[in-house]
Amino acid sequence: MPNPPDANSARPEPPEPAETPDQGKPNQGMQKGLTSYGDQDFSLFLRKAFIKGAGYTDAALGRPVIAITDTGSDYNPCHGNAPQLIDAVKRGVMLAGGLPMVFPTISIHESFAAPTSMFLRNLMAIDTEEMIRAQPMDAVVLIGGCDKTVPAQLMGAASANLPAIQLITGSMLTGSHRGERVGACTDCRRYWGKFRAGEIDAAETADVNNQLVASVGTCSVMGTASTMACIAEALGMTLPGGASPPAVTADRIRIAELTGAQAVQMARDKLLITSILTPAAFENALRVLLAIGGSTNAVVHLAAIAGRVGLDLDLQAFDRMGRETPVLLDLKPTGQHYMEDFHACGGMATLLRELKPLLRLEALTVTGRTLGQEMERAGPGFKQDVVRCIEHPIYAQGGIAVLSGNLAPGGALIKQSAADPQLMEHEGRAVVFENLQDLAARIDADDLDVTAQDVLVLKNIGPKGAPGMPEAGYLPIPRKLARAGVKDMVRISDGRMSGTAFGTIVLHVTPESAVGGALAFVRNGDRIRLSVARREISLLVSDSELARRALEHPVLEPSAERGYRKLFLQTVTQADKGVDFDFMRAPKIVGKTPQLR
Repeated sequence: MPNPPDANSARPEPPEPAETPDQGKPNQGMQKGLTSYGDQDFSLFLRKAFIKGAGYTDAALGRPVIAITDTGSDYNPCHGNAPQLIDAVKRGVMLAGGLPMVFPTISIHESFAAPTSMFLRNLMAIDTEEMIRAQPMDAVVLIGGCDKTVPAQLMGAASANLPAIQLITGSMLTGSHRGERVGACTDCRRYWGKFRAGEIDAAETADVNNQLVASVGTCSVMGTASTMACIAEALGMTLPGGASPPAVTADRIRIAELTGAQAVQMARDKLLITSILTPAAFENALRVLLAIGGSTNAVVHLAAIAGRVGLDLDLQAFDRMGRETPVLLDLKPTGQHYMEDFHACGGMATLLRELKPLLRLEALTVTGRTLGQEMERAGPGFKQDVVRCIEHPIYAQGGIAVLSGNLAPGGALIKQSAADPQLMEHEGRAVVFENLQDLAARIDADDLDVTAQDVLVLKNIGPKGAPGMPEAGYLPIPRKLARAGVKDMVRISDGRMSGTAFGTIVLHVTPESAVGGALAFVRNGDRIRLSVARREISLLVSDSELARRALEHPVLEPSAERGYRKLFLQTVTQADKGVDFDFMRAPKIVGKTPQLR
């Protein structure tokens, strides 16, 4: 019988550091972005000493470093699955031979951000960009979901310009209220409208409140979050199929694992984000926005992302695109289904298959293949009833129309697919609210001088006016009219509305009232004309009268004494330029998008 080995001979020898193709190369992995101490070798020595304190070996530190943004927050239930997604991404990174490194950034939730999440989008973009620049990484996985997080991450990553891939948190599940399927937040607004009109009582309102959000995840309809998820895939920034899996499904976790693996490949291929965010990619994103009946907010976000890579969003070209791009997706608020149904019908692959004749198939994606190649890989599809064929659309034109006129010389938007057809050509008397406080004080007054034929006008909720362009453009129907059965009116503002909202609502009036746009000088009793067919929004007041009013009551732009609010008010652009900070846009604008053929 052989003698047992002694303790010393039984102790395993430490493994030799693994040789990898990336080890020892300058400006890669742990050697990227070394802290400045005046001695680069010492900087690397010190960095490795500290990271080894967390238990890393030289073999691990020699791999491609894949950073993962942690946007989980107790204030952000839309990102409630972030821990599971991060675990899956890390698994994918390690299986592909990379080293995952998780770091936190700002997390923004629409309902938990005052004064508005849009006010903080640019701050999150700066946070994301600077943390990408400051820390060593060969690629980054951007985990985002709730409305402003995805555009903020794409803006920041575009400016930092390294390999980047988007991972969407995914939509929530739908609930059930008294036998009716419900989901946030189109049904939130519908039931609240019933409550304001006296059609349901406080007890039922409380009951439905428990059912509208059935799980963690983003809104289950085609709100801004779902819109940006679809747009991220159309841009080529997610893996194919990355837009639609609900947050709590195995499909979403598998996408996360595959995203981690793809990030390693992108790092090795040095596939930069600017190779993906091309004019062709933005054109595809705009096509998809129109075809899904997506959120008007996406126009602002796309303008901001495009501005980071030196492109201006051409609103008039976008409107021309809308005349030939029908709404195909039967999803609330334009249709009837929910994101779960969109995923079950094949998700974006099904939609892109119908849009194929209108798409730029040569656009590159994060897989290193073109959009056209990915569509071929997706296969032929199957019978379903959520995405219509292009010959039998939900709506003959795109979901969004661009308006102009003396009230909005820089443009305004209307979500025509969610508007009342009988109000699309309308002239009425202006009922004016000077700001949000004025609206809250008077909208439910029994003596408010208003009829269903009037036009509600809300000022001072634009980029600077609120500040941060809140989603208050969905003005409530005055209570006395709601109780009389009025469901829709023409409403106009320089603010935004949620993508989950619906109605004949003119938004993003540019320039805004707070900087002296014509909207600032609208008075009670003025006549306003809306013609969606002619793409017109006009104040029926002479130029000379408007000039006289401007002299009588000059606009004093909002200001702040200190801090982020001061920076925001001094540098934020108007809606047509994406409500980004002027100093964050590319130093040189090299073209426009879309570039229609």
